[in-house]
Parts: sequence; structure tokens; C-alpha cells
Amino acid sequence: MKDYSKHYFRLLQGMALSVSDYIRNQKPIVIIVFLLVHSISIYAQDNTISGLVKDNEGEPLPGVSVAVKAGESISGVVTDINGKYQLKASPNATIEFSFIGFKSIQQQVGNRKVINVTLEIDNQMLEEVVVVGYGTQKKVNLTGSVSVIDSKAFESVPVANAVQALQGQVPGLNIYSNKGGGLNQKQSINVRGIGTIGEGSTGDALILIDGMEADIFSVNPQDIESISVLKDAAASSIYGSRAPFGVVLVTTKKGKAGKAQINYNNSFRLSSPINMPSSLDSYTYALFFNDAGYNSGWGSYNWVSQTRLQRIKDYMDGKISYTTIPLNGSNTWADGYQEGNDNIDYYNLFFKKNVFAHEHNFSVNGGTDKIQYYLSANYLDQDGTLRMGEDYSKRYTMSAKISAQLSRAVSLSSNTRFVRNDFVQPTHMNDSFFSDIGRQCWPVKPLYDPNGNLFDDHVQQMKNGGRKTERNTWLYQQFNLTIEPIKGWRLIGDLSYRYNTQYAHEDLLTISQIGVDGVTKVRSWDENSSVSESSFASDYFNVNLYTDFEKTFAKSHHLKALAGFQAEANNYRNIWAQKIGITYPGKPTINTSTGIDKDGKVIAPNVSGGHNRWSTAGFFGRVNYDFQEKYLVEANLRYDGSSRFRSDDRWGFFPSASLGWNIAREEFFQPATRIMNTLKLRASYGSLGNQNTTALYPTYTVMGTGTSDKWLMNGVKPNIAWAPALVSYDLTWEKIRTWNVGIDIGLFNNRLTGSFDYFIRNTNDMVGPSEKLPATLGIAVPPSNNTDLRTAGWELELMWKDRLQNGLNYSLRFTLADSRTKITRYSNPSGLIDSFYEGKYCGEIWGYETIGIARTDDEMAEHVGSLVNGGQSALGQDWQAGDIMYSDLNEDGKIDAGARTLDNHGDLKRIGNSTPRYNVGIDLSADWKGFDFRMFWQGTLKRDYFQGSYYFWGANGSQGYWFSTALKGHEDYFRNDESSPLGVNLDSYYPRPLLNTNKNQQCQTKYLQNAAYMRLKNLQIGYTLPRKIVQKMGVQNLRFFASGENLLTITDLVKFFDPETIESGSFAHGYAYPLSRTYAFGLNITF
Repeated sequence: MKDYSKHYFRLLQGMALSVSDYIRNQKPIVIIVFLLVHSISIYAQDNTISGLVKDNEGEPLPGVSVAVKAGESISGVVTDINGKYQLKASPNATIEFSFIGFKSIQQQVGNRKVINVTLEIDNQMLEEVVVVGYGTQKKVNLTGSVSVIDSKAFESVPVANAVQALQGQVPGLNIYSNKGGGLNQKQSINVRGIGTIGEGSTGDALILIDGMEADIFSVNPQDIESISVLKDAAASSIYGSRAPFGVVLVTTKKGKAGKAQINYNNSFRLSSPINMPSSLDSYTYALFFNDAGYNSGWGSYNWVSQTRLQRIKDYMDGKISYTTIPLNGSNTWADGYQEGNDNIDYYNLFFKKNVFAHEHNFSVNGGTDKIQYYLSANYLDQDGTLRMGEDYSKRYTMSAKISAQLSRAVSLSSNTRFVRNDFVQPTHMNDSFFSDIGRQCWPVKPLYDPNGNLFDDHVQQMKNGGRKTERNTWLYQQFNLTIEPIKGWRLIGDLSYRYNTQYAHEDLLTISQIGVDGVTKVRSWDENSSVSESSFASDYFNVNLYTDFEKTFAKSHHLKALAGFQAEANNYRNIWAQKIGITYPGKPTINTSTGIDKDGKVIAPNVSGGHNRWSTAGFFGRVNYDFQEKYLVEANLRYDGSSRFRSDDRWGFFPSASLGWNIAREEFFQPATRIMNTLKLRASYGSLGNQNTTALYPTYTVMGTGTSDKWLMNGVKPNIAWAPALVSYDLTWEKIRTWNVGIDIGLFNNRLTGSFDYFIRNTNDMVGPSEKLPATLGIAVPPSNNTDLRTAGWELELMWKDRLQNGLNYSLRFTLADSRTKITRYSNPSGLIDSFYEGKYCGEIWGYETIGIARTDDEMAEHVGSLVNGGQSALGQDWQAGDIMYSDLNEDGKIDAGARTLDNHGDLKRIGNSTPRYNVGIDLSADWKGFDFRMFWQGTLKRDYFQGSYYFWGANGSQGYWFSTALKGHEDYFRNDESSPLGVNLDSYYPRPLLNTNKNQQCQTKYLQNAAYMRLKNLQIGYTLPRKIVQKMGVQNLRFFASGENLLTITDLVKFFDPETIESGSFAHGYAYPLSRTYAFGLNITF
């Protein structure tokens, strides 16, 4: 019996033919409901046609799509396991045979009843073309490390920005929501981990949209054609000192010759916050803090009296209705903090359960062989989850991309994009809000007093304390002129211009409260209202002039060369002004503010501003050579100059080279190509410089100026100036050297493809602290280029795609990446472990090893008694049952941190690392008979995290009541008092709460969090109506979909925190504006 296993693999690859006939005579469109129920009869075919489909080696091909075209009617089948098919067709019909990896062919039926065909391999289809720096290359000929994402990742996912759709898609492209889910918050992006720790240096990837530096958050995701991520020096070095840590190349859609194609799609979204903390109920909250006070030696019922505790319980049981007590029988009420007995979860109060958003996208493209166009417009309206005050954003985008072939040798193109983002939030919506909501919004505190007046000042802040608005506007304009004097040689000129403005308005209004005495007063810390306005504008120019040449010699030697010049300049201006004394709260402006404070004193407005610029220039070149696509060589060079450095050290030379060996093209490998179609080895090395510093002129400084407040001259405060800080005149480039080796594979007619890369990236001469000089210098020592680090890691990408005999297309994509960064040089003579030091891995967490929580006083006494040289007294006193027992790792008879140095770190050890490791993405998609499905998981498989704030511990052991909280989960604390209403809890997670010492809250192994997670980022189901139904209405394609985002999270992290936002906020409390779970539905219609 013949072995059909290899054909079965082909069967798993086949994809149904996508019918592309355009409806020539469009008819008026009726309502969508009619489209859903409308049906037509299918014209009966005359003849039964059968046949066999084979490959060019005579082997049967299962899974081939066989489609019949008769006028506007379309039907089809798929060949069986033996490559055979049978269908009905009229004599004037055309049958089209198509199969992935092979060239499609058409056959006229005529009078034939048997039609056998042979399909030839389509090498063009197998050799994907990808966008690289200043051009394109066949993927089969790439020698650098490049990953590509096509438009499907963006078209099918209803996301607010392109970065959300990219997360987890590209191995080595790390995207973090460190700033939370606020509407105006942007995710951070890096390629291959930490690039630099230099003072004032940035390790961000270079983002280019259609070849021009741009904000990736400003591009409409629906306009994206593809994204290429250039990860190693060989791939990115053509961009020089702007791209030492990778490049993200975004290519937008362009017009295609043919009849105008109109597309409209929308999505309607319902979102709710995830991982929201919840406050304990008031009764448990009060008991928690009473126990914390008692444990701190403050006596019983120190926070809530027995009388008030009973009142809280009665209110929760519905026995009483008032939320605080009256004062002396009057119509005034006691302070809500001191006497309140309400039961409010302020997190639920401040944040909505559901918010709405909607997006609409319209595009049209078409043209002739001489001129093509693509036009689009997009509108996105989002509500934020904050309930108090206004919280929303709006985005407007428009683009026009036009290309014209002026003559045989000359072409011209124009690309215009306009983007505007508007954000509105309450003025008090900031990091301190998330700090205050945890520590000051006690559930016992009433929202209103019985007279209906607001008690809570935080609610008043959000509702009545003013609002802030931001408007960001971008205008991008690009022109490209290409001249091709002879075939294979082109002269290219690019001119790009970007204009960006950012305007912000913030009004701070006074807040009045009715005090316990019944008197209305302005809150003391907001007694002066004010208006602040800021404006920022930048002009960016970029010119690229280059030429490229491509030719194949003797049918075997393929040469491609590129040389050019780039210059860019960025000018920007900013101004900020603030004035107090708002006269009209309904329309607060600087002009209508008085400048007079609450005491009648005239206060001059605060005004500041600046004007800066930077520029670069560079010469670049690249040569590619391959012999029969087997042996591949690429060399790049860049000679760059930057205005950030002094003239004698302004220019740097940065070369790179890469090699490739496509083993699958070798003659000796041909017998294996029936199974393995691609086997390519790659290696590269490159050197780059980093000029991306926050300081535009790091080797210069200016004298400080101001007005003296210590003496008068002729009754006037004199202007003064003072000596500036020292600078290092020889500060120069950070130097980045990258090694990369990789392998690309393709098996079973490229149904299974994959790549693996291993890299080492050394960043040398980063700006770090200099060694200290004698104090007689009298001024701080300036930094110098004296710091190095090494980042090493690997990336894996696998993809399987196929088609079953029943017509089911499916694909599974898996990505996994890991990297670690080690400091190899740093000036830290004392060896302090809280700073960088040579040999340190970034993200190290030092802490104590926990033995456990002492269940009894005797157990604790025994433990402390075993520590003969001081016990645990270095951490605190009065050790009792419920306290932590730490391990004496250095066996010196005491628990301490020594000098917190490498030589003397006491009982501290490295207990974890906060760097995200093993970042993974799993993307499963399928389609069958018009239905499509996608499920995408993203996560981090290894990450440690320690959180020392009150959000984690509840009771803050070092700052008392006012910087403490009690959330659901904090009730699992140690209790050994049998009379406690909450019961005994000897096997608790948390130690006994304390308010006067943090001895139990030291960084330690017991409370080191496992922050690894897997999250179902997207789940989507869609249905495309059959074309035979919609084409009668003049519609080419109609698809409906339903989608969910952030649907499920698997993690061991405590429930107060979201694993994606744990580094949020300047208060380091691990909590920020929550991410959202989003459900969306919409349609995509093409005419």
C-alpha cells in the first residue's frame, strides 16, 4: 500500500481559494438585517467534472482548492487525500486550482468531463519580502535578526493603539504597562531588554513610520500594512546612533491599481476595570486597626471605641440609618474620620463598573497603473473608568498616501498624516490619588453627612476640584522622489517633516466643606485657586538622499548595494504659566484670574519656558551579496555626527557585518527538502553608538540665575548668579557591540516554520558616577564614561499553519524570549548592594530568609534565645507570637544587614530578581466556511517581586494609621486572642499588624511574590457572509465579529496587584489606574 503520510502533511497546509472577483455593476445597499436573511438560489450546473491534481513530481496533492466561476456565481471543493476532486460546472465556467506554495492555474471547462492538472511550486510565494532599513529584502536572504508582523494582527483586534496589538507577538520586543491603564498613559517599549543605565541615557527602540521617526501611538492601527522589528546590530546599524537598541519599522498601507475599494469598519466596546482592590467591611476594618494599635502598645479599642464599634455593626446590620453622630443634639455632625460608622468601599465608589467606547474607520484605495491612492479617516471615543469628574479621550486621524509614475524612470509619492488626541481628567487624578485612596478613604468615613453635605474631601477633589485637559496634535508630511535611469539602479530622495504641538490646561479650584461646627470653610491646603497652561511645539526635519543598485551576474551572483546621506534636525519650544485667583470657575483662564491670594496679597504669575534644538548627520552604506541564495554576506557602515557632543568628538564610525548559509539550497541537502524546505544559519556582529541622552548638551553647563531673598539693595531684591556644576568635557558616545547567531527552519512545505537567535549585547562607556575627590574640591564630581553592562539572551519563534480536508484553516504561533543584564563595570568602591556594582544582575532583590511566623511566645523566645549576640534587636524590639523569625545565615548569633555591602551584608542574600523572564506569546487562529476564530495568550513565566508598601501589608509599620489601609486579604493576619470577633488565626499569611515598627515587613523570602502570569489577551469570533449573498447588494465583503480583551489572568500574585502594572507610580505602592477587561463587537464592510 502506498505511503500517503507526506501527502497528509500537505493536506494540513491547504487553504481555500479566496475569491477576488469585483462586482462590476454595484447595486444600492439595503439594510444589514436584509443581508443577514437574504438568500438566493444557485444555478444548477450542467456537467459533473472530476479529475486529479498533482505536483510537478507527479505526486497527488490533497487539500487543493478547486473553485468554479460561472458569471458571478462561485462554488468549490477541496481535493481528497488522493488528490482527486469532483464537482458540477457548466461548459462556459472556469475552474481555478490553488494551493499554498504553488502557482494557481485556471482551466476552461468546455465539453470536458475530466480535467487533470499539475501545479508548479511558487518560489515567489515561499520567499517573503520584508521591510528593512532603506529598502526591502527577501526573507530567505536575510542575515540579520528581523521579525515581521503583518496587518492581520491589527485589522482583526479592536485596540486603542498599535502597541497593544504588538504585545507578545515579537520575541524580544518587550512591552510593559508600567504606568497603568489610564487613557493618556503609554506602554514602555524596548528591544532585547535593558540597553543602558547611563545617567541621562535612554535605551528605547527607534520607531520609524514609513521611514520617518514618529510616535507609534499616533498611528491608526487600521492603517498598518506590516511591522518589522530589527533586533541586532547588523539589521539596525544602517540607522546609526539613533538606533543602538533596535528599530521598529512601521509600514502603512498604500493604494493599489484597480477600481476604488471602499472599506468601513467599526467596534463598540464595553470595558470594566480588572484587579481592583476592595476595602474590608467597616467592622473588620475597625477590628484590624484596633488589633494593630493594641499590638503597638496603645491599649484596647485605641482606634475605634467599643461604643462606635457596636454602632458600626448596627449600621451594617440595618438597625440604624445614620452614618455618624450629632454634636450636642444640634444639626451639625461629628467628623467622619473620628466618629463615622458608614460602610463604603471607596474603590467601587471612585471607579465605574462599565464604560463605553466606540471606534469608526473609513478607507478608500484604488488607482491606475500611473497613479494610486490610499485615503483613510479614524475616530475613537473612549470613556475612562473614573466615576468622579470627567474622564475621557478622543482621537482623530486622517491620512492620504498618493504615488504617481511620472514616466518610465521617475516616480513621486506623497504621504500625509494628521493625528489629534484629546484627554480630559480631574486635576487631582495623579499618583498621589492612588496613594490617598488607599490610606485616607476609610470605609467608616461617610460620603455625606445626614444633611446631604459631602464629608469626603477626596470625592470633592475629583468632582469639584477642577479638571485638566491635554491636546496632542501631529502633522506628518513626506515626499519621495525615485529616479531609475537604468534597470536596477535607482536614485532616491526622501524629505520628511513632522510638526507636533502639545497643549495642556489645568485649573485648581478651591473646595469648600461644612465643618463639624456647621460653618462652611475653604479647605486649608487648597485656599488659593489657580490656572496653569503649558504649550510645547516641535519641528522635525529629515532628509535622506541615497542610491541603490541591484544586479545578478552569471545567473548565480546576486549583488545589491546602497549608499546615502541622512540629516535631521529637531527644534522645539515650550512655555508654562500659572496664575492664582480664578474669578470665573466655569471658564478659568489666566487672563481672567486676579493674581491675588486669599489674604489679598498680589502674587506674580509663574512663567518659564525654553527653546532647544538638536541635529544629526550621517553617511551610510550597505552591500549584500549572495551566491545562488546559498552563501549570504551583508556589510553595513554608518559614519555619524551628533550635535550633543563637542566638535572634536562629534563623529563616530559604526560598522556591522553578517553572514548566512542557506543549507537547504545545497545539492547534498536536496533529498531532505521533501521534509525540510528551509535551513539557514546566520551570524552577525556590529558596533553602534548611542547619542540618545536627555541632556542636549551634556558637556556644557550654564550659570544659575535668580533673585536674592536674603538682602535688599535700594529696597529691591537684586538679581544674582552662581557658579554652575562641573562637567566632563570629554563625555562621548556610549558604545554598543552586539553578537548574534541564529537559525531559520521550514518543514513540510513550510507549514512549520521557526527561528532561534542567541545574542550578546555589550554597552560600554556609559555615563556613570566618577570616583570621589577630596572634599576640598567644594563641588560635586561630574560623571564620566566609566560604566559597562552586558545583556545576553535568546529568542524562539515557531509557527504551524495548515488546512484540513474539510476546509478548516488553522495556525498556531508560539514565541518565547529571555534576557538578563549584568553590570560589568561600575564605580562603587564601597560595594554597596543598594547601588549598581560589578557582577550585579539588574533587578536583583536582596532580603532575609524567613523561618516563619512564631505561633507562640515560647517559640519566639526560643528562637531569639538561640541568637546569642543580639537576637533580632537590629530590626526591632518586643518580639512576640505573631512576629517573623528570620534565619541567621552568616551564623554570627544575630540578625542584621551588616553594612549592606558585598563584603558585609549580614544575613541578607539574593532572594530573587524583578526582571521579567521568559516572555511568551501563544496565538491560535482558525477559519472555516466564513467563521473565524482567534485566541491569543501573553505572559511572563518568571518574575520575582517584593512590595513593601501599605497596599501589600495593610498596616504600615513605620508611619502609623495615616499611611495604612486594610483591603480584602489583609484580614488573614495572625491572631491568638480567643476572644477576638474574627477568631483565632495561628496559620495566617500575614504577621500581627503593627503601626510603630516595620520589623516584620523586611524584604524576605516569605513575602517575595511570584509575579509570573499568563493572560488571555484576546479572544475573537467572527463571521463573513458568503459572497453569493452580499454581492447582489454591491458589497464585496461583510464580516461581523465579537471580541474580548484581558479576559483571564493566571498568576500567584496577591490580588491587590496587576502583574502588568506592579511598577507603577512614583509612590512605589504597586497600584495605578487599572487595566480594563473589554468586550467588543462590530463589523467590517468592503464595497
